[in-house]
Amino acid sequence: MAAAYKPSRVALVVHPTRTIDRPVETLERWAREHGLEVVQVRGRGGSDREVATQGELAEGDLVVALGGDGTVLSALRAAAPKGAPVLGIACGSLGALTAVHADEFERALDRVPAGDWTPRPLPALAIHPAEGEDEWALNDFVVARHGAGQVIVEVSVDGELYVRLAGDGLIVASPLGSSAYSMAAGGPLLSPTLHAAVCTPLAMHGGSAAPLVVPGGSDIQVRVHPGHGGFEVYVDGHVVPLEAVDYGISVHEDKVSLVTFGDLGLGLTGLRERGLIADSPRVLARDARRPDATG
Repeated sequence: MAAAYKPSRVALVVHPTRTIDRPVETLERWAREHGLEVVQVRGRGGSDREVATQGELAEGDLVVALGGDGTVLSALRAAAPKGAPVLGIACGSLGALTAVHADEFERALDRVPAGDWTPRPLPALAIHPAEGEDEWALNDFVVARHGAGQVIVEVSVDGELYVRLAGDGLIVASPLGSSAYSMAAGGPLLSPTLHAAVCTPLAMHGGSAAPLVVPGGSDIQVRVHPGHGGFEVYVDGHVVPLEAVDYGISVHEDKVSLVTFGDLGLGLTGLRERGLIADSPRVLARDARRPDATG
């Protein structure tokens, strides 16, 4: 558990369209009762929707994300420069990064200054282009073909060639991101506590390369040979203006911190609840015939 923590302010990040009127009212009332100012900050991919006075993140802020996992990702990016903890509130279904539903919001706010919470440090991918400014990703770094044709990508780990692939591109995902785009493309799930990354080829046209789990202490080298249509680079689902063809990628431990309550385990329960892991139809049919069956 964390020590008692009294934030100096509350910094808010909101979803662009979800209904958030009641949680905003709850936050404003709670902040008044505790003598705290509420400001709204934006991260990459953040919403232009304004529900509070705009401000810049400051030391001692508690960042609150109202929305879903995408909003929490934006909040984590905004919080990273100051190392601020992020409390994710689900205004809709509970995701992998949100701590509680909106109807439990006030209780969650009370638990933070009481120290009744657990910080969950999350690793990120450090991205070093040969040209341009460094970047980082919480979920994934993706090279994808643009338009028709293919992109050729050479991938090495610590100088040892993994594959030269022609196809739609490549995903390099963190443990957190392994349950997102990488898994949809056939990549493995990584335990959130594992210090590693996974390289997942996208629609490889011929050849053979299973997704590769890379130890966290290794360096991944990515070289891009664009086809006539060119390519794009995505960081956490957003196109970034990177035009370099050479990238170095490594795992950066404990880049950001989430506010959590209780034991998260490996996160498998949440993936099952969201339908990202589903049992075989034959097993489900057996359960329907035998309601008492458990395995």
